[in-house]
Amino acid sequence: MQYWLMKSEPDVWSIDQQKKAGNKGAPWDGVRNYQAAKNLKNMKKGDLCFFYHSNIGKEIVGIVEIIKESYLDKTDKSGRFVAVTVKFKNKLPTPISLENIKKNKELSHLSLIKQSRLSVMPIDSKSWKIINNMSKV
Repeated sequence: MQYWLMKSEPDVWSIDQQKKAGNKGAPWDGVRNYQAAKNLKNMKKGDLCFFYHSNIGKEIVGIVEIIKESYLDKTDKSGRFVAVTVKFKNKLPTPISLENIKKNKELSHLSLIKQSRLSVMPIDSKSWKIINNMSKV
């Protein structure tokens, strides 16, 4: 299993909307960055992802699971980009702010800090555990 972080603007798609999508999940589409798209292609069914509210909030608010591996993104007219389907797993007891992530020296290597514009990124298992512990999971 691999771990990931996926960003969404909460006024476009929030953790609450993801939860309402239920067990059928929802497509994670609209990604138009080649590096982020490559990350989507590398996701496997069962992988877990932190759900990050970007722009508004700037915090990890929950966890979603990949339930369908990459397929052509129906919102992409060029046919170059892919989507995956994710389903809600849980909300974090305490959201983890970007500010608190930056304060933790053990997380300073994360793409969330180094490549702040990247919308889909891998998270190593050690960092996954640290962030979950920060939220008291």
